[in-house]
Amino acid sequence: MSMDLVSVILPALNEEEAIGEVLDQVQQVMGASRWPYEIIVVDDGSTDRTAEEVASRGDVKLLRHSQNRGTGAARTTGIKAAQGSLIMMTDADGTYPVRDMPKMLEQLADCDMVIGARTKEAGTLRWLRTPAKWFIRSLASYLTATPIPDLNSGMRAFKKDIALKYLNILPNTHSWVSTITIAFLSHGYAVKFMPIDYFKRKGRSTFHPLRDTYNYITLVVRAVTYFNPLKVFLPLSLILLSVGGLKLIRDLIVFNLHVATSTVLLLLTAVQIAAMGLLADLIVKRSSFH
Repeated sequence: MSMDLVSVILPALNEEEAIGEVLDQVQQVMGASRWPYEIIVVDDGSTDRTAEEVASRGDVKLLRHSQNRGTGAARTTGIKAAQGSLIMMTDADGTYPVRDMPKMLEQLADCDMVIGARTKEAGTLRWLRTPAKWFIRSLASYLTATPIPDLNSGMRAFKKDIALKYLNILPNTHSWVSTITIAFLSHGYAVKFMPIDYFKRKGRSTFHPLRDTYNYITLVVRAVTYFNPLKVFLPLSLILLSVGGLKLIRDLIVFNLHVATSTVLLLLTAVQIAAMGLLADLIVKRSSFH
C-alpha cells in the first residue's frame, strides 16, 4: 500500500477562520510521510471567504456546490472526484489532529476503515450532546453487534472501492459518517477505532443538537433495517409475543378460558412483524448476491 495515492478530502462550510491553518497542517504532515497524496476541498455553498482561501492555493483541488447541500453531500462529491484508492477525511474546522493521518493510513494495511475515536466531547451544548451520542452509539453497537467508541467521527481513513458501493444510500446530512460506519460493520468489513484528541472548533458549528440528534437515531434504525432487518424486527416481535403470551395466560385464568380481543391483536401483530422481518431479510440476502 506504500505507493497508493491518498485523497485527503475536507468538506467545508464557512470555515475561513480555520481552513488555511488546517491545509497547512495537512500539507506538512502528508508531505513528511511516505504517502503520495492530493487534497480536495469541497466548499458546500459557503458565504464567507472559504472558497477564496482555498483557491489561492494552486496545489489544492477546490470543488464548489452552488448552494448548501449538506456535509454528507460534500463528502460524496469529494469521493467521486478522488483519484486515490485510499480516502482520508477530516473536517476543515481545526477540531481533529491532522498529525495522526499517517498513523491511520498505516493501519489500512490490515483493515478496511480506520476511525478516529475522540477521547472527549468538545462540541457546543456538551450537556445535551454527550448523553445523546452515548444513546445513539449504544443503539448502533447493539444493532451491529460491535463495540463502537465513536460512531460519527469526521476523521477517518478507508478504501475507496468499498465506499463507492454505498454512495447511493448515504445521506446528505451529518449522518453520512454514521451511515457509512454502519454499512461497513453490517457487511463484515474490518473497522478499527484509533483514539484521537479532539479540539474546540474555530468558527460557528453547523450541528443542530435536537434536529441532528433525531436524524442520527432514525438513521441508525433505518441503516440497520437496510442491512440487517432481523436486528430490528425480531426483538420487537419477541417483545410483543411475550406480552401477548402473558396476557393470554391472564385472560384464560381471569376470564374463565375466554381470550380478549386485544390479546389476539397483540399475538397477530407479533407474528406479522416477524414475517415482515423474515421477508425483509430474504430481500437483503437476495440483493447481496447481485
